[in-house]
Amino acid sequence: MAKKISGKRVIQILGGIAVLGIIGAFFIQVPEIDPRDLLPSRAVYETVPPEFPDFSRPAVLVLNKANGFVHKDAIPAADEMLRKIAEQQGWDIFITDNAASHNTRDLSRFILVVWNNTSGDILTEVQRADFKAWIENGGGWLGMHNAGGDFYYEWDWYVESLIGTQFIGHTQREQFRDADVLVADSELKITDHIPPVWRIAREEWYAFKNSTRAKGHEILLVADESSYMEESEGRTGLSFKNGVFYMPFHMEGEHPLVWRHQLQKGRAFYSSIGHQAATYSLPEYQELITKAMQWVRSDMNSK
Repeated sequence: MAKKISGKRVIQILGGIAVLGIIGAFFIQVPEIDPRDLLPSRAVYETVPPEFPDFSRPAVLVLNKANGFVHKDAIPAADEMLRKIAEQQGWDIFITDNAASHNTRDLSRFILVVWNNTSGDILTEVQRADFKAWIENGGGWLGMHNAGGDFYYEWDWYVESLIGTQFIGHTQREQFRDADVLVADSELKITDHIPPVWRIAREEWYAFKNSTRAKGHEILLVADESSYMEESEGRTGLSFKNGVFYMPFHMEGEHPLVWRHQLQKGRAFYSSIGHQAATYSLPEYQELITKAMQWVRSDMNSK
């Protein structure tokens, strides 16, 4: 005859199974994560552009749109830096989170566009087409930090042609670390104010699928990985193990942080540096971004 089990004992057994399931989840590695599973959940698109003033000077458009992670400290710090640069250069500046500003008519008002820590999918199909045409016909784009820091992009042209490579991860556990940044080419004017080894304190360091040098991009600053990571660190794929989300932050060979390139008649500059608000007050970084803005201008030919 089967032994009768009390209701209290049943509850104890089921509770034990649940606990074992939780423990098992922490000690069994889940297969590598598909980057598409990390897409931001927000999908907010503007279709009516903002009202623009009549600019009396060359104008810069800054887009702060974030449909994904919001860099709540970096975005305003970068805006403050960009306002300062614009004033020093004698430019007007218009800052907005309205991506409907990216239309053929309104883009023609500006000498360059800055994407300040943008995230997620932010442009409609029509806005993408207008922006792409504007760049390829002589526009200038400058992307800062998270403008190239999503695990997956719906728009292939943006990651493959404008940025040039896919973000794969950043420093974790100790997310913010002191690191040595190296000047890639000492002959270039755009980085001649930066020491050959530039120590930046407590920043987040991005890694990418590969260097864009093979695409003809000009690498400006690279990371000395030995200055901020152990030899065995950052080499795992996207995965969840022992209750921890892992991402890679090591790159084989060259580890670029800042680069630029021509895109048909236009110009593009990208800096992966800039998670921390304090970085935007560094004189070396402010001068780098100033020179970058001068370079991407549609009517400038500085080297």
